[in-house]
Amino acid sequence: MVKTTNIMSNSNKIALITGGSRGLGRNMALALAKNGTDVIITYNTNQPEAANVTAAIEALGRKATALQLNVSNAENFPAFFEQLKAALNEKFSRNTFDYLVNNAGVGVHAAFADTTVEQLNTLFDIHFKAPYLITQQALPLIENGGGIVNLSSGLARFSYPGYSAYGPMKAAIDTLTRYQAVELGARKIRVNSVAPGAIETDFSGGAVRDNADLNRMIAERTALGRVGLPDDIGGVVAFLCSDDAKWINGQRIEASGGIHL
Repeated sequence: MVKTTNIMSNSNKIALITGGSRGLGRNMALALAKNGTDVIITYNTNQPEAANVTAAIEALGRKATALQLNVSNAENFPAFFEQLKAALNEKFSRNTFDYLVNNAGVGVHAAFADTTVEQLNTLFDIHFKAPYLITQQALPLIENGGGIVNLSSGLARFSYPGYSAYGPMKAAIDTLTRYQAVELGARKIRVNSVAPGAIETDFSGGAVRDNADLNRMIAERTALGRVGLPDDIGGVVAFLCSDDAKWINGQRIEASGGIHL
């Protein structure tokens, strides 16, 4: 049975972001800190980058810590949550947190005919199994009245060659989001997904950032005339992790500048 807690009214809010050491996760962490939220990030292998993010958050006047987590291995999750409980108590004087952002991910670009079982399993483990099980195991620690943000993708709505595995995984996240919103509604926990369009990061080998032809092609197909930047996404997540978004629930919010309208 899931433990329930009382809605927090006068304590600092805390957000947990998976994959928060770089790219979109880093931007989300900083945007949340600017909104007055304390932040816990996870990182896979790059501890120095994670330390840079926590230092930047603390420079904004918020508390922060970083925990190692390989989201591709579900066997790690129980031990991670024990570390999280200790960090909440020691760093934040809390035993719960308020917002979960399932952000960690990888990109795999392969033609449908060439996609391997290994690639399919990797994407499933990271992009569906991990958000499902991490959220499930986090439920006793999430405050009633809190929120969950799952990262989807524009590729769940439109289709580019090479993403026949990645796109459907993100479409599954959009569906999972609605089911979670229904089942967690009794605890007043809101669940939404954010679907970025093409963003200039090192995701998927930095193709959007580094390939001028691809960058130009996407910009031409986008109503606002450019590809996305990390700053275009962090603020959306920070908004959803705030009381200003208290009546937004079970929604897929695409932040893509209006691509393929």
